[in-house]
Amino acid sequence: MKKIYKEIYTVAATIPRGAVMTYGQIARSVGNPGWSRLVARVISQTPAELDIPCHRIINSKGEMSPDYVFGGQSKQRKMLEDEGVIFKSNGRVDFKKSGL
Repeated sequence: MKKIYKEIYTVAATIPRGAVMTYGQIARSVGNPGWSRLVARVISQTPAELDIPCHRIINSKGEMSPDYVFGGQSKQRKMLEDEGVIFKSNGRVDFKKSGL
């Protein structure tokens, strides 16, 4: 496994229940602030056996992943709501209450 993958997975694994991080935050955490898309690609390829809470990673607008991820946006939202993540009335995550 590539070193950058391990670094991304390590950061992603630390996201606690009830909180979210963006792809950009993870990119900055691993020292590469311009690598948001790389982080998204790496996260989309996460092996299930690593048991990383990938559903806690969202885009910078507070939006859910595309429908082909997690079985649809409503499923990801339900997973986050079940963990206590707060959403605004526009359907986006409230970063002030649930962001890291």
